[in-house]
Amino acid sequence: MQIFAALVLLGTALHGAAPMTHSVMTFFTGSSQVPNFPEFVSVSLIDEIVAVHYDSNSRKSELKQEWMNRVSEDDPQYWQRDTEDRFNTQQVFKNNIEVAKQRFNNTGGVHILQVMYGCEWDDETGEVKGYNQHAYDGEDFLSLDLETETWVAPQQQAVITKHKWDNNKALMDRYKHYFTQECPEDLKKFVNFGRSSLLRKDLPSVSLLQKTPSSPVSCHATGFYPDGAMMFWRKDGEELHEDVDLGEILPNHDGSFQMSVDLDLSSVKPEDWTRYDCVFQLVGVKEHIFTRLEEEKIRTNREKPTDKNGINIPAVVLPLVVVIVLLAVIGFLVYRRRIRGRWC
Repeated sequence: MQIFAALVLLGTALHGAAPMTHSVMTFFTGSSQVPNFPEFVSVSLIDEIVAVHYDSNSRKSELKQEWMNRVSEDDPQYWQRDTEDRFNTQQVFKNNIEVAKQRFNNTGGVHILQVMYGCEWDDETGEVKGYNQHAYDGEDFLSLDLETETWVAPQQQAVITKHKWDNNKALMDRYKHYFTQECPEDLKKFVNFGRSSLLRKDLPSVSLLQKTPSSPVSCHATGFYPDGAMMFWRKDGEELHEDVDLGEILPNHDGSFQMSVDLDLSSVKPEDWTRYDCVFQLVGVKEHIFTRLEEEKIRTNREKPTDKNGINIPAVVLPLVVVIVLLAVIGFLVYRRRIRGRWC
C-alpha cells in the first residue's frame, strides 16, 4: 500500500552530520474472514522499533520494550487506559469494516481495514508532522491534510465520510491540537525514556562482495543504527554517479540495518581498481568508513586461482541475506478515545 510503504524507511540522505527525525508511527488493522488471524491487531513503533502490541485475542496492551514501563511511573493507570482505548477502537473497527463492505458492495471473502496514526519530530528544527491515513483492501481510502484542515478522499466511497468529518469543526480542532501538541510531547517523552536504545550510534561491518568475475562489486554494510545512512563509490576522491547502483536500506532481525551499493567494473582496467573506494556515512557520526577496492579484499563464492604450489585456495562463501519487512500487523500507541472516528 502506497500510503504505508513510504513510512517503512525514514532514513535521511546525507553526506555529513544531519538532524535525526524521531517518530511514533502507530498502526492498526481490522480484518474480516482471515483464517488464523485476530480480527483486530495493533502494533506501535517508536523510531521504527516495536514498542506496544495489542490484539483481539489477548485484549491487553503488551510492552515490547522494557523502557516503556517508565511511562506509568507518574501515571500508574496509563496502560490500563491504553488497553481500554484499544479495546474500544477494536469495536469501532468492527463497525467500520462493515460500513466499508457495504459501500464497496462486498459480501463475503477476506477484507482488511488499516489505519496509520502518529507524528514525526525533527530534533534540530523542531518541525512536527502528523499523520492519520486510512486504507481498505490495500487502497488509499482517507487521509487527513492538517494544512488545509480537510480530509482527502481518493475514492468515491469515502466521500460520505469526508463530508461528515470536514463539517465537524470540533473534531478537526481536537485532531490539530493532538498532532501539533500532544503527540510530539508524548514522542519526546518516549524518546527520552528509550534514549539508550533509540539514540545509540552503531557503525557497521563493511565488506566487498562479488558473485562472478563479470559481476559488479558490491560494497555491503550491515549492523548499523539508526537507518539514517549513505553509501557511495568514489574514484580518485570524487563521488561517482555513473555505473553505480544504490540499494535500499533494509532492517536486520536484531533491529540494526543493512545496505549496499554496486559498482560496475566492466570498463575498468584491473590496475586501476585501487583508484576506487567505498564510503559509508552514518547520521550524527563524523567518522566515515572508507574501503579501498582491492582484489584481495573481495569476498566471493567463486573458486580462487591456485597458489604457486598448485594448491587450490578455498572459496569464501558469503550468503547475502536480505530481510523483507512485512508490517502486516499495525496498531496505535497513543490513540485517544476522544479522537476515534466512526465512518458511518
